[in-house]
Amino acid sequence: MTQTHSGSGMTSQRTRARMIARLREKGIRDERVLSALVAVPRHLFVEEALASRAYEDTALPLGFSQTISQPFIVARMIEVLREGRELGKTLEVGAGCGYQAAVLAQLTKEVYAVERIEPLLAKAKLNLRAIQEFRVRLKYADGQFGLPEAAPFDTIIVAAAASCVPQALLQQLALGGRMVIPVGQGEQYLLLVERRAEGYIETPLDGVRFVPLLSGLE
Repeated sequence: MTQTHSGSGMTSQRTRARMIARLREKGIRDERVLSALVAVPRHLFVEEALASRAYEDTALPLGFSQTISQPFIVARMIEVLREGRELGKTLEVGAGCGYQAAVLAQLTKEVYAVERIEPLLAKAKLNLRAIQEFRVRLKYADGQFGLPEAAPFDTIIVAAAASCVPQALLQQLALGGRMVIPVGQGEQYLLLVERRAEGYIETPLDGVRFVPLLSGLE
C-alpha cells in the first residue's frame, strides 16, 4: 500500500479533506475513488511553486504544454470506468507527471501508463518512486497506438482529447472492457466506449477541456 504523505498548510490532510468534500458536492459517489484521491499526495506531482494550489479543483501546468488533470475529472473518469465492476488490467494514455496512474494504482494491481514526451516520463518515474508506488509500469510510447505487447486491457483511460477514437485502442480493449476518452477538437466531451459481444457501445458524457492527443515521440 502506498504511504500516505502528510504535510502542513496547503498540503495537509485537512486540505485534502476539503478537496474530497468539494468532489462529493460535485456528485462523486464512489468512496473507493475518493479514498484513492486522498491517498495520493497531489502536491508532490506539481511544480514546487504550485504546491499551494495542488488541492484546488483545477488543472495545473506541467510544462511541455501539458497539464495535470483537475481532480474532479480524474475522479469522474475513474468512477465511470468502475461503475458496477473492478478496473482490472488498466492502460493510461498520457501519463504526464504520473498522478492519475498513482490514483489508479490504489484501485487495481495492474496499471500500464504510456507517455510520448520523454522528460515528462522521467518526471513521472521520479514522482512515483518518491511515494514508493512501484505497481505502475511506465512506457515511453505514442499513446495513439496503445501498448499492444500488454493488451488486451479491461480498462483504458485517455488523458488527452482525440478527434476520433484511435482504432488501436479499440482493438486493445478486452471483451467486456471499458474506455473513457475525451473527444472533439473545438468542443470536447468525455466518451465512454464499452466493448460487448455485439460490438462497441458509445455513450457521450460531460463536456471537458483537455490538451490534444498528439502523435509522435518527443
